Amino acid sequence: MNLIAGALPDGPTDADIVILALDRIDETLAAIRSARDQTGVATHLFVLDQGSRPEGLRRLADAIRQTPGAALLEAGGNLGVAAGRNLLSGLGHARVIVALDNDAEFATAGTVARLVAALDAEPRLAAVGCRIVSHADGTDDLSSWGYPASLLPRATESFDTVTYVGAGHAIRRSAWQQAGGYDSKLFFCWEEFDFCLRAIALGWRIRYRGDIVVRHKVAAEQRVGWTEARWFYFVRNRLYIERKLGLTWPSIAPRAAGYLLRGVRNGLLMQTVRAICAALEMAPRRTRRRMPRQAQSYLLRNDRVHRGSILQRLRNEALSRIGAVATAK
Repeated sequence: MNLIAGALPDGPTDADIVILALDRIDETLAAIRSARDQTGVATHLFVLDQGSRPEGLRRLADAIRQTPGAALLEAGGNLGVAAGRNLLSGLGHARVIVALDNDAEFATAGTVARLVAALDAEPRLAAVGCRIVSHADGTDDLSSWGYPASLLPRATESFDTVTYVGAGHAIRRSAWQQAGGYDSKLFFCWEEFDFCLRAIALGWRIRYRGDIVVRHKVAAEQRVGWTEARWFYFVRNRLYIERKLGLTWPSIAPRAAGYLLRGVRNGLLMQTVRAICAALEMAPRRTRRRMPRQAQSYLLRNDRVHRGSILQRLRNEALSRIGAVATAK
């Protein structure tokens, strides 16, 4: 890792803002400006480049040199979302870590201040997830809705949950440290959920705030598509997390079967098979102790009751598949 431009913090701050960069230079520059313009709290901005082309990296360096309280670092390659955020978060000292995707912007100049205030107001909150809306028209970005579909009508409200969306969120540093940060093995996909599960097991809460907004452009450049590696990581990482929770492979089988069904439905069967095999390889041979009872109760009332059982969802997938085949005939 090399410091390309700017400087690391030399004084106290309220929030460290972290942005991972890989090309998408125009969007990343807009995200940097959005972070620079935050008011009401002391911040330091960290940008980690993970393999942008040289001309793009020069443009990022020029922007950081003109931005007080900012640093641009070069990773020397793509470390992944989990490891990249871990690296940047470990360089800061602020009590709150705010993450912003490099194709997103804070909706107002007071967004970070509101995130810090939200965590300060509730000492047992580990993290706060923002409402993610389309940059173009302000409607909810459905590709960034990481909560039960039944809660979508409450997108402007606030509620306790079991995860947050990476495009825009804030984490209490003490919770991040106690839970051990992100699992770098995940590389991409489900890293936020995995962190939240460990935090919840330690007695922390997670909150969605529909009144704190991040605008997302959903840039196509360097985006991992569902027909490429995204589905692979989605399946592999989710099964790996189930195993980390202490579940046996027979109890995980219904979820794996549901993924196989979806894989067949979407023409991704072989990618699904590879993902399941990869999960078998990377999962711990010895399972950890199951979630504490109070944590299981938290998961039930703040997530599972809104989704239905795995078998119910598998049944819905099967019915959808049958309907699709009937329509095709």
